[in-house]
Amino acid sequence: MNLELHFTLLSDATFGRGDGVTGLVDQEVEYDPNTGLPFLRGRTLKGLLVEECANILYALDGHPGHARLEAAAQFLFGEAGSTYKEAGHLYVGPAQLPQALQKTVQADIEGERLRPAEVLASLTDIRRQTAVDEQTGAPDEGSLRAMRVIIRQTPFIAHLTLDQTPENDDPLALLNACVMAFRRVGTSRNRGRGRLQAALVNLKNDKFADQMLSHFQSLVKGAAA
Repeated sequence: MNLELHFTLLSDATFGRGDGVTGLVDQEVEYDPNTGLPFLRGRTLKGLLVEECANILYALDGHPGHARLEAAAQFLFGEAGSTYKEAGHLYVGPAQLPQALQKTVQADIEGERLRPAEVLASLTDIRRQTAVDEQTGAPDEGSLRAMRVIIRQTPFIAHLTLDQTPENDDPLALLNACVMAFRRVGTSRNRGRGRLQAALVNLKNDKFADQMLSHFQSLVKGAAA
């Protein structure tokens, strides 16, 4: 079963790759060096969904549908330390810009009308910040840092695949709830950066998200069949 996770940044975000560029930024974003297009690794995105799932299960502990939601979580994500055979059935691809844009950029690069560095610069900006002394309010010497950010309103799409059809809609309803709860991404996401709006999309059913939300609500109330 194939689904898509769509999200749009509501504030600037850094999908950090763990290093910087000497003389330019202390923290660089993850991007394709062949095109300059930023992306979020599938492994990172899945980890964020697992985190939201854990928060949901914790919040609903004691509700009638908790046991069914735990089973749905195991179907999707497996258990920590599980073997290959016991792993979850959800596979999460990288979050990338829309395919049409990717193809246009690729064509322009191959036609030498664009360079990857120009593409990256058009979709990102560099933010600088410094630590401040709490006593004096003065900047701490040597604390100036530069971070590249992906600018707000940039859209991303990730492909999600279930390698096994679930017996009921519980896993899909829980996955939809995890996506709805997914509100922030990237470095400093707890300090105002990386706010986003996300939705789970089934290209064959435009009412899919609403149906899964309704099923999730029934689960929580213990009324789902």
